[in-house]
Amino acid sequence: MLKTGILNPQINSLLSRVRHTNTLVIADRGFPFWPGIETVDISLVDGIPAVLDVLTALRLNFSIGKAWMAQEFLQHNTAPACAAFTKVLAGIQLTHEPHREFKKRVPDAIGLIRTGDTVQYANIIVESA
Repeated sequence: MLKTGILNPQINSLLSRVRHTNTLVIADRGFPFWPGIETVDISLVDGIPAVLDVLTALRLNFSIGKAWMAQEFLQHNTAPACAAFTKVLAGIQLTHEPHREFKKRVPDAIGLIRTGDTVQYANIIVESA
């Protein structure tokens, strides 16, 4: 039985199949359904868990080389919210791009983890290093 780290078996299964330069989407509760992408839905209620919760857990045992977020995230959220993502992504190349361009990357992802996050544009795509 797992006692530490990510305990969710679906997330562990998904992560074990991500290889070098593959991408993974961590999305908020309103992110569209993508029929061709394996989705692990861990949303419970509004805000639980948050994208940052999942990202923080991933950082412990998952090597991220690059990440992408929508530019709109910076425009629609407070400085502390933006700083929280910057802190969790320390040392990772983060690119902000128009939301329309961000969504073009989604179909290439190995999988998607849907959270209960309600922060506008808090979705992130991470690339394994």
